[in-house]
Amino acid sequence: MQTAKHIHIIMPVKDSIIMTEKAIRAIVASGHTLCVYDDHSLPENAHRLDELATELGIQVVHISNITDHPSPNYRMVLQKAQQHAMADNKHLVIVESDVIVQSDTLNKMQAEVQAGVGMVAAVTVDEQGTYNFPYHYARGWRYRLCGQKTIATKKRFSFCCTLLTNELLHKADFQLLDPTKNWYDVTISHWSVHLGLINLLMLGNPVLHFPHASRPWKRLKYTHPLRYYWRKFTQKLDKI
Repeated sequence: MQTAKHIHIIMPVKDSIIMTEKAIRAIVASGHTLCVYDDHSLPENAHRLDELATELGIQVVHISNITDHPSPNYRMVLQKAQQHAMADNKHLVIVESDVIVQSDTLNKMQAEVQAGVGMVAAVTVDEQGTYNFPYHYARGWRYRLCGQKTIATKKRFSFCCTLLTNELLHKADFQLLDPTKNWYDVTISHWSVHLGLINLLMLGNPVLHFPHASRPWKRLKYTHPLRYYWRKFTQKLDKI
């Protein structure tokens, strides 16, 4: 099994500091460290991240020190993270701030890496253990697949808790990501397939997911879809 030195872990953050702190502590408790990209959080939340950096030994990059471009700055984060991971010859792991990993989540993901694999994702579940967004489409798969715990799929992946292999990082140039978009999980998961790589979804490696904790307005998609799409299109938000 590969060890922590083989992965570069990042967490993009935008406020939601209570949830974020839980997500950070879960990673550190699993024996890993990470780099947090603070995307223009409120001053008090940015300060709390600095306190956690001192306490836990994590790295915090405040994007406000780099650009005044409004959040989200996911494209910039991915480009910088790709450069760091490739320079250190590591895989890149993205854990979002609304995800709680288990003690062995990241090691299990590393163990699935082999030649020809582009992405490895841990399946997301709610507090009852049911597959939830964005992998709700996998409900029932385990039974149809005779208990198989890891499957190759061409369906879209999310960056909730996902490993991008070093092989993918060398084949996909994140400088080419569309600057007019906000999110790139669908784009990169499609790139991986088009490059001839395999994307693996680990049905037996669940992480607890609280969807859109950092951007609660996006929950309108499920509760008030008309309001969600009105805001999405009139304010040009949530472009994937």
